[in-house]
Amino acid sequence: MGRSIGLSCVTSGYAIVLYDINDDIPAKARDIMNKKIDKMADFGMMPKDKAESFKNNITATTDLAAAGADADVVSESIPEDPDIKGDFFAELNKVCPARTIFTTNASSLVPSMFADKTGRPEKFLAWHFHPGFKLVDVMGHPGTSPETVETVQRFSELIGHSPIVLKQEKAGYVFNSLLNPWFLAALNLASRDIASPEDVDRSWKEITASPLGPFEMMDYVGLETVWRITDFWAKKRNNHQAKLSADLLKKYVDRGELGMKTGKGFYDYTQKKSPGES
Repeated sequence: MGRSIGLSCVTSGYAIVLYDINDDIPAKARDIMNKKIDKMADFGMMPKDKAESFKNNITATTDLAAAGADADVVSESIPEDPDIKGDFFAELNKVCPARTIFTTNASSLVPSMFADKTGRPEKFLAWHFHPGFKLVDVMGHPGTSPETVETVQRFSELIGHSPIVLKQEKAGYVFNSLLNPWFLAALNLASRDIASPEDVDRSWKEITASPLGPFEMMDYVGLETVWRITDFWAKKRNNHQAKLSADLLKKYVDRGELGMKTGKGFYDYTQKKSPGES
């Protein structure tokens, strides 16, 4: 997700820095983004010279101090764990200028869970993107300043996205608050062996005329992401059924079957070209 956010920023004329603790990931991410920019130019979506200038605005590093030294906005997309996120922002706070706004792309957590660790809670909020779509959620916590919300809302528009500003914190934002119960209902049926994933999807699609069923959508999102969210809330709420659902997902995650990105999840995409396709 970080690459997608970065691509929106850099193709809107902003310089970006890609950071990760793993040595090879930032450079690989930059290479992937460069190839996407080249393809956009090949399809006439931008002039060739503009594509080159965009690519020159991408820096990749594993040095946190270098990454944060001149940042105006930081977007974080690391694992869905409040302790991991909080510790990261605590370190980032040591190297970023006082002006820097910190944002999290967390899917299921709310910013107040780790706002204090950022060292600048008034300049911290959730900035949540949806892969492949322009919609973006802007969600502060009780300590976020109105100026920070307004700045991130305006910046979202400047990079070509359509922001929704939430009036208060809500785990899952708007769309995921609708999506997650749908996933859990489907996982409930499969984990209790009431119906197969295929039959759950078929039931949903035939009645609603939707192109995707819930298990196909989970494959699209990524089963490791769905598992982390389900497992986190199962433990936090001590929910037995959610634990069964998380255990079902974990079997796929442990096998490296994460959905479309790995070619196999609930469905085998070496045989099935895309979700919703027979």
